Order: sequence, then structure tokens, then C-alpha cells
Amino acid sequence: MNSYTALLTPEQAGKLRALLKKLGFTFAPRPYTLFFAQKEKLSVAVYEKGPKVLLQGKGIEEFVQFQLEPKILGEAKLGYEEVHSPEMFEPHFGVDESGKGDFFGPLVIAGVYVDRGIARKFLEAGIQDSKRIGSDARIRSLADTIRKTQGALANTVVIGPERYNVLYEKFGNLNSLLGWGHARVIENLLEKKPSCPRALSDKFADPRVIERSLLQRGRAIKLEQRTKAESDLAVAAASIIAREAFIDWLEKRSKALGLKLGRGVSGPIKETARKVVEAHGPEFLREVAKVHFRTAHEVAPTSFAAPAPRTPWRK
Repeated sequence: MNSYTALLTPEQAGKLRALLKKLGFTFAPRPYTLFFAQKEKLSVAVYEKGPKVLLQGKGIEEFVQFQLEPKILGEAKLGYEEVHSPEMFEPHFGVDESGKGDFFGPLVIAGVYVDRGIARKFLEAGIQDSKRIGSDARIRSLADTIRKTQGALANTVVIGPERYNVLYEKFGNLNSLLGWGHARVIENLLEKKPSCPRALSDKFADPRVIERSLLQRGRAIKLEQRTKAESDLAVAAASIIAREAFIDWLEKRSKALGLKLGRGVSGPIKETARKVVEAHGPEFLREVAKVHFRTAHEVAPTSFAAPAPRTPWRK
């Protein structure tokens, strides 16, 4: 194991700082952290967001089992994953997406097949939800590990902006488009592993959205959706594969345009969108961005309508 992540309470973060001082760790400033400490070849970073702890280097398993779990977390999980989450080690597909909330770039949906042996290898390699990984280099390294793991199967559906905008207009909402994309990935994986009994994804809509999009081959598979599905190793692996395809698309298109297409929907993204419109015209946004986002209307109001106001949810 070369990395480990866990969420902490503020109280646990304070206890961990005191424990590290007692154990002789050396502290140093790091961006976005409550604190960063290192001893020999083991580093411990506790990030403000969460807060969460990230362990990297050597001696992780020993530190988690003999220090972090008994003295800070108060529970023993490392090495007991099959006891706590046996379904994670049973044969199944995990499906996840990337780019859903980003103005520029495609919507990427990926799926990965795991069984007990594959899940154990993923666990040892440090596979985790891509949102917990800040480095693109680390995403690519883990994606390569997933593809090279014996028995693992992966499939990726990249819906580029031009196709995405057409499909969004056809389906009328993002959940239906996501359901269609999830179904395509599941169908593609079933061609390679027709005996797989189950597919798991994060909960984004009524499972019938996916069921209605499945073709004959996929009608027999059990579909599961749950919140925080990314804790499952197959879903986490799918999130990494999807993220890699998303950042690769952004990098390639940025180089072709000579303009960095960033992630998210922040102020700088809007400024980049204005530059794209100035250089290539408003309709060119359809080739690089999701034009139903409010950003498209804000930079080219005569070409793209403002999104309809959200209807308040009622019981």
C-alpha cells in the first residue's frame, strides 16, 4: 500500500496532530492543509477540506493498524474490508462519470469489472475515488494500474461536447442522458463479461432511467444505485478511468486551440469562454462546452438561452 485516505472529525484531527508530535514527526507547512508531518519515509497530510488525512510513503499499513485506527479512528477496518463490505469483493461492474459539472469538455462515463482477486489488487494499489486525488499524474498512474491488472475489464464512453449538446436537447435533462450513457457502458462490458450479475453506480436518478436504456443483453443484470458508491472499489476504479479520459480530452483540445480549457464553472472559466467566443464565434462553444450551462448564456446571450429556473422541491 502506497497511500491511504480517511475522513476525520476536527477533534480527531487535533488528536492526530498531538500523536504525531509524540511519535517524533517533523511538521512543515503545505497548501490547503491543517498540518503536514513526516518521519523517515512516511508523510501524513491532514487537509482542510473534510478534514481528511492522506498517508503516503512506506509503513502505511503498520501506522494505520497500530496508531491511526486504535488511537484516532477508534475502529479496525484496514485488512477487514471483506468483513465490513463483502459485496465489494463479489463479481460486479462499477460505473461512474467525469465532467458532469464542468462547462468545458466532454461527459465521460466509465465502467470497470472486478471480482475478489481484482478487488484485492485494487485495494493494495491504493485505488480510491478520483475526487480524492489531486494530481493528474497520479490519476494516470492508477488508470494504468487498473488496465494492467489481470482479469480487470474497463470500458469508456466519451460524449464530446458536440454530441453531448445534441443528446441533451434530445433527452431534455441530464439524468436521462446519464442513464443512457451508463446503459451503454454496461452493455459494452457485458459483451466481454456476459456472466456478470450486478452493476453498481452512484445514485443520480430512478434506476429505471438506466433500465429503460438497456438493450436485450443488459435486461437481466441487477442494477444498484446508492449514495457514496465511490467507496466501492469498482466504482472508484471507474471514476479514475473516466477522469483520465476527461483530462486527456481537455489537454488535447487546449493545445489545439492554444488556450487552456479549465475545469469547473468558476470566474476564470467564464473569461476563457469569452475568449473562445471572441476568437471563434459563439457557435464554436458547442464544440468545446456544454451550452445548457448558464455560462454559455452569460458570454453569448443572443445565441444561448438562459437556463430555466429550478422548480422548488416539495414533499
